Amino acid sequence: MRPEILAPCGSAEALEAALRAGCDAVYLGGEHFSARQNAANFTREQLEQAVRDCHIRGVRVYQAINTVITDRELPECIEAVKTACELGVDGLITQDLALVAITRECCPDLPIHASTQMTLHTPEGVMLAKEMGFSRAVASRELPENVLRELCSLPIEIEVFVHGALCMSVSGQCFMSAVIGSRSANRGLCAQACRLPASPVSGRRDDHALSLKDMSLIPRLGELSEMGAASLKIEGRMKRPEYVAAAVRAARDSLEGRKPDMEQLKNVFSRSGFTDGYYTGRTGRAMFGTRTREDALAAAGELPKLHELYRSTEKRATVRFEIKVKAGEPVTLTAFDSDGCTASAVGEIPQPARNRPADKASLAAALSKLGPTIYEFEGLRCELDEGLNLPASAVNALRREVCGKLDLARFRHFTKKPAFTEHGFSLAAPRRVQRPAFRISAQNAGQLSLISPGEAELFCLPMDRVSELLEQGFAPEKLCAVMPRFTLHEEEQAQRLSALVRQGLKHIECTNYAHIRLGRRLGLTLHGGFGLNVTNTLALRELRALGLADCTASFELTAAQISGLGGELPFGVIAYGRLPMMLTVNCPIRQSLGCKDCRRELFDRTGRRFPVRCSKASGYVELMNSDILSIADRLADFGTAGFFGISLFDETPEQAAEILRCFENGTSPKTRERQTKGLYYRGVE
Repeated sequence: MRPEILAPCGSAEALEAALRAGCDAVYLGGEHFSARQNAANFTREQLEQAVRDCHIRGVRVYQAINTVITDRELPECIEAVKTACELGVDGLITQDLALVAITRECCPDLPIHASTQMTLHTPEGVMLAKEMGFSRAVASRELPENVLRELCSLPIEIEVFVHGALCMSVSGQCFMSAVIGSRSANRGLCAQACRLPASPVSGRRDDHALSLKDMSLIPRLGELSEMGAASLKIEGRMKRPEYVAAAVRAARDSLEGRKPDMEQLKNVFSRSGFTDGYYTGRTGRAMFGTRTREDALAAAGELPKLHELYRSTEKRATVRFEIKVKAGEPVTLTAFDSDGCTASAVGEIPQPARNRPADKASLAAALSKLGPTIYEFEGLRCELDEGLNLPASAVNALRREVCGKLDLARFRHFTKKPAFTEHGFSLAAPRRVQRPAFRISAQNAGQLSLISPGEAELFCLPMDRVSELLEQGFAPEKLCAVMPRFTLHEEEQAQRLSALVRQGLKHIECTNYAHIRLGRRLGLTLHGGFGLNVTNTLALRELRALGLADCTASFELTAAQISGLGGELPFGVIAYGRLPMMLTVNCPIRQSLGCKDCRRELFDRTGRRFPVRCSKASGYVELMNSDILSIADRLADFGTAGFFGISLFDETPEQAAEILRCFENGTSPKTRERQTKGLYYRGVE
């Protein structure tokens, strides 16, 4: 089956352009819970009209309810899902496990798609999505051809990004905009800090080490179709209608074996051209680019021409007519379309002809004038008595009426409105913890050398460093392996994890959803990391059902929001350390200086220094915050937290021991660099 071409629609104008250019499906956002809150988006009335316009054409409508939500927003979110059911939306795109619970309990027949913000990039992660009830998984944009091929072989639909902007960070794992400016990407308000100047060399303001070119796999859509991709997604809900039309038309050309106009596509919008670096495995300097003056001038010259791409209505179905013109009987016209829909209209009784009587040729000529409709004339069958008059105006009126009724029949045919059952969702009340534990995450065993095992509940180390302590006889019930946050070699990591289990490992920190299946299979105790982006009590309940023992709440929540989380699952907070700003598969230092001269730091346009943590063996790096988070003197504000996470970066063993003592005493540790309370007191938009 041919994959669908999925078009972005951030406005009614973009929707019209997508439909006229010939898309198979669209995705759009409502007024709330959309990861593109700055797009025009759709009111309920506009969404209702959008569903009607799309379904008449046989085009599917997916609504993005894909931000993380808070407990206070749960009623409003439930109402948004109810509205989607009432209007006949074909599926929801989401990242928050609260939506899994809502759809399962209220509308199990409404399909849900796992958003790219869920960071699904391996077979285990994708299959967990299927287990949770997702019918489709949107693959991470950073995947090469061989990994995409493997995912497409799984028994779940796979959606692949094929054209549009690339975030420097893996989707769902960027906190830069939130930490710097309180504008959360996970809440749909990314400020695009990555497009601003940044460099591994202090003071260099002409370097954009975090800005990638737009991607385009448009010339490769035949390959993606062959490997079994279900949906080919075009990015761009913030883009102009002309962009949408050009991208859809190019995708159609490619998929149907014609050569797409890549130059036109480049001119309408690009950042120094396009890249296919992730798909082909050629990451590095060639993937980076910015929006230049030349790019803007090219777009200005191209945009007027692009109106021709969607000036006329795309024909979506063929139609056959049957007309009965019988003496003494009202004229009847029936239409049959290529999707099996029918409609009829009845006219007046025909009169004897004074001059030229009606014949099949004249009737066919009138009925074939389908103009701005979605129909293409296929043929006419007549039952026609001789000598009768049927004015062209009467035939035209019948044609317009029957086409209108056929539109309605098609809308009903393509619209499924899942039943919605109201559900109260009784949630456990917040549960205060009398003696919260400390959980220490280190980069290597040496950092823990001056801390005794009894001083913390768990000691967490990267998976490839855990064996050092196991071999030294460290109590295995106190050790937790922190899984790599991104991997292209899942099977290899599964084997290494199995070897650690044979050495006695008991605990695993699940930094993405794939690790839940891996850990369960090996009988490990599962601890959810911050990368799961848990922001509400329903998500806690879902994680408990998946087998987690506890998790780390999102550090984008305020202290008050964290204290209000219900006791569905024990949880903790990051209490000390450098917050991760970005998780990226494309190293910003390597592309600029190369690995040889790497000093593992990046500078923004203000001169702030951001350390870079390299996990080269796993294939990614992390950009860390310039300031150090510490809430040692505010622990009482987090009364429902079951543990406080102390995350070490480059601290010495002496510093690590001192930091722990400060937390035990409730005093702020001394650090070389500025401290911050993060987002716990200022929150995010």
